[in-house]
Amino acid sequence: MENTTLKRSLGLWAIVMLGLGYMTPTIVFDTFGIVSDETNGVVPLAYLAALVVMLFTAISYGKMVSVFPSAGSAYTYTRETMSPHLGFLVGWSALLDYILLPMVNALIIRIYMVSVFPNVPAWIWVVVYVAIVTALNAWSMGKTSSLNSLLVIFEVVLIVAFIVLAFVQLSKGMGQGTILTTEPLFHSNIHLGAVLTGATVVCFSFIGFDAVTMYAEEAIDERTMPRAIMLTVFIGGAIFFVCSYFAQALFPDISGFKVTDDTLPEIGLYVGGTIFKLIFLSGAFAATVASGLASHASVSRLLYVMGRNGVLPKKTFGYVHPKFRTPIFNVILVGVVSLLAIAPSLELISSFINFGALIAFTFVNLSVIAHFIFKQKRYKTVKDIFSYLIMPILGAGLTGILWYNLQVDALIGGLVWVGVGIIYMLFQTRFFTIKIADLNLDEADRTSTL
Repeated sequence: MENTTLKRSLGLWAIVMLGLGYMTPTIVFDTFGIVSDETNGVVPLAYLAALVVMLFTAISYGKMVSVFPSAGSAYTYTRETMSPHLGFLVGWSALLDYILLPMVNALIIRIYMVSVFPNVPAWIWVVVYVAIVTALNAWSMGKTSSLNSLLVIFEVVLIVAFIVLAFVQLSKGMGQGTILTTEPLFHSNIHLGAVLTGATVVCFSFIGFDAVTMYAEEAIDERTMPRAIMLTVFIGGAIFFVCSYFAQALFPDISGFKVTDDTLPEIGLYVGGTIFKLIFLSGAFAATVASGLASHASVSRLLYVMGRNGVLPKKTFGYVHPKFRTPIFNVILVGVVSLLAIAPSLELISSFINFGALIAFTFVNLSVIAHFIFKQKRYKTVKDIFSYLIMPILGAGLTGILWYNLQVDALIGGLVWVGVGIIYMLFQTRFFTIKIADLNLDEADRTSTL
């Protein structure tokens, strides 16, 4: 069992599709009401602000995954460049967003299905959905990737259909009554603070770009990882911006929505009628399942790396099934946690996700400085200083702006989670009398047989 490794079966576009699936492009319609209310009607501007921050951070992720081509993402980078203890806390914080995102997908599925079948108990949909996603992830990463790609393609086709219908409705006078308008980006009641607060809400939509680093040990060629990261950010960001622009042009305010916690069903209804609403829901359903598959897989890999390193119980979290070549115990655990989606609201869970995401983004930028500037002394040319110091500082600084605008509930809940992690670390290290487990990978661990 010790020598069983993850299977290398993912090409560039399979990884990009997993990233896009994780990001769930249709989430822009689900959270539209929440963000429109938060930003006073400039949702695409909030996405644009978040995209700028993500681009700087994505560049840092690309640099670090080239140096450390193993699963673990921000946890691994911080651990290797700064400190095992700090790395653990970053990984622990990142767990908050990684482990909650599969729950968000289950929660959205619950909302969709209840809107279509209001007489069926909500918990049934959660249990059925979680059981299917968990079984697929436990069975095969290759099968998970293939199904995810098909679902993402279907999702993109329906997004194109929405844009076409939006053209038609705007030309008929709906909303702003024109296709080309600056109102979704700028108007007299815009406030920078509100836009930045909105950007903190939508930044969790970009989590997929950093989640793809979790598949580094399953990539056929690990050198494709930086390209996969940038493609995921650019493609996902473009979809978010275009979709939110047309949605905001169609719906300048949220007064016409009956339910603002998830506006996707009503957007589909108002733009294309009952039939399109059902088709749009089917696309959103496919998108949510794709995200569920990808996010479930990602958090399972993070738990696996933390277990393999010994910071979580190794026999359970570091175990890979010898036949399926998946971290099966972690997959099952994430499924159990996802069942909690029976109760909470989308806005509450998404706010907690942002805390862990912003910690991960901040420390990936700082890891670039720690590794290239302090360890490798790469500061002798202007190019090196710009690439390894100025760029990550800008990335960390822009992330800091989102930190400042984080919702109070998310900040408090996140700090409580970090506090639990500190207590666990103190117990693990017996109050620092022993070292937290060191990363101990030989070359056999970094490659896998097909």
